[in-house]
Amino acid sequence: MKLTDVIRRPVITEKTTILREDGRTIVFQVATGANKIDIKRAVEQLLGSKVESVRTSVGHGKVKRQGRYAGRRPDWKKAYVKLREGEKLPEFLQGA
Repeated sequence: MKLTDVIRRPVITEKTTILREDGRTIVFQVATGANKIDIKRAVEQLLGSKVESVRTSVGHGKVKRQGRYAGRRPDWKKAYVKLREGEKLPEFLQGA
């Protein structure tokens, strides 16, 4: 799996904005097949920041209906990445 395939996008919600205020925690949507080592390696090489810890959680897709037809949204995975002491957030995530 390539490094650019591991990290999909940053998750920007009210809860993650509160977490990001300490200046060390970033939340990303990641590939479902990625493990913590892959995520840590991708963040360190793509963003240039040292990672202290990675926590992951899986969001299960909802069942959605369109009339009488039912479908299912895909499962997705998010990673809470905590940077080491003294590391700064990347510039593109500062104002987000």
